[in-house]
Amino acid sequence: MSKVYSSAVVIIPPKEIWESIQEIRKIYDRNINRWMPHITLLYPFRPINQYEDIEKSFSEICKNFKPIEVYLKSFSFFPHGYQKYTLWIDPEPNISIIEFQKKIQKIVPDCNDVNKYKIGFRPHLSVGQIKGKNKLNKIITDLQTNWEEKKFILNKIYFISREESKTSKFKISKQFQFKRNN
Repeated sequence: MSKVYSSAVVIIPPKEIWESIQEIRKIYDRNINRWMPHITLLYPFRPINQYEDIEKSFSEICKNFKPIEVYLKSFSFFPHGYQKYTLWIDPEPNISIIEFQKKIQKIVPDCNDVNKYKIGFRPHLSVGQIKGKNKLNKIITDLQTNWEEKKFILNKIYFISREESKTSKFKISKQFQFKRNN
């Protein structure tokens, strides 16, 4: 089995809450045209021609997982050195998303790039790339002051994929529903 950078497993917030996220991304995110707003769970991931081999396992895990109420309350960042930073919104509760990611990671143990950081897997919704610590601090302060908390029910995940070209956009290829509340 192989993994590619043209495929991922993600959480996609509902479109009803995209507007304020996309307003921020229009200003700060050079990847706005490639990715929809998302929280990455596995990336890189299997090529689309291997989805059929693993989708049953993903479906089984999702069917046994209860929906999670997710809150997008606060902004944070990852440092990359040379005063370069990724700006992101923190999805809470982190622990529930981390636990879910651990379960699906077991299906494709080699698709573990998001777990290789010093702090391990950290759920986040990227909204931009910033250069300069002072600029970053000002932007976070301004965004946090004007941010109105968003909430959504995490009740499905998605396989997304794109063409291999440099300008191609990610699109939903498969979706997996969590346990339905009865």
